[in-house]
Amino acid sequence: MSESNFIDYIKIFCRSGKGGAGSVHFRREKFIPKGGPDGGDGGRGGHIILKGNRNLWTLLHLRYMKHIYADNGQNGAGALKTGADGEDIIVEVPLGTIVRHEDTGEILFEITKHEETKILAPGGRGGQGNNHFKSATNQTPRYAQPGEPATEGFYSFELKILADVGLVGFPNAGKSTLLSVVSAAKPKIANYPFTTLTPNLGIVSYRDNRSFVMADIPGIIEGASEGKGLGLRFLRHIERNSVLLFMISSDSKNIREEYHVLLNELRQYNPELLDKKRVLAVTKADMLDDELIAEIKQDLPDMPYLFVSSLTGKNINKLKDLLWNELTS
Repeated sequence: MSESNFIDYIKIFCRSGKGGAGSVHFRREKFIPKGGPDGGDGGRGGHIILKGNRNLWTLLHLRYMKHIYADNGQNGAGALKTGADGEDIIVEVPLGTIVRHEDTGEILFEITKHEETKILAPGGRGGQGNNHFKSATNQTPRYAQPGEPATEGFYSFELKILADVGLVGFPNAGKSTLLSVVSAAKPKIANYPFTTLTPNLGIVSYRDNRSFVMADIPGIIEGASEGKGLGLRFLRHIERNSVLLFMISSDSKNIREEYHVLLNELRQYNPELLDKKRVLAVTKADMLDDELIAEIKQDLPDMPYLFVSSLTGKNINKLKDLLWNELTS
């Protein structure tokens, strides 16, 4: 997923179809000069419907769609003919899409399952024809209902990536390199901070044809929860991960301190993130000998951990085992 192709926020003006008007009509035939009312009902206006698609990872396909209009319902006619319903508009979105009403900021719903559908803007109901209003005291009603108006407004679509494992770490901690080693993802990799500017997803193959999804979230810096760096733009993607894999380089001055800085940024952004399962990967372990590893172990936080190297493949399979156990326990 290239950086230019990852879109996780859009705003669109949506308007459903208005309902068709009911008909005011009376039956007139050669031998029935005074037939009763036979005005038909108007058709329903078209809905705007969102549908989940697990094969989509971004909102890119909606980037240039500034407005969506559904068709109006047709008016009713004589002989009790009902007007045609307006055609519904179905918009496919990736799983993890949240929809807000722009004016109120209210979250309307979110799409989390494949082929799940939600009506974003319901079409107006069609009006009833004058046939519905006849009675013993009013046998020739000369009125019918108008169709209901359309629903319209600006809506924002916000994507929170659905992944099993989210990689959390400072810039240049080796997250993209790990993702490229354990999956077929090809994230941009370079030896400088902020190489990753958009989330990258990879499918990690596991034993017995099983797999899980891993997300490389752009690096966090101290103050990210206050909007510094890439900050709030990508912290929200971590909310949907089942397990958080903290990645800290073995050449860090203080691994425990870096871990607590990262943890504090998550706490500041959303305290509920601390309820997620956590695993620590100390990266670039190919630079360490057994003596250094033993020394570093004494000061690691109390959590499941492994020393790994994406360069040599050290403990990569053990890391997969550890993550799978956390995901399934």
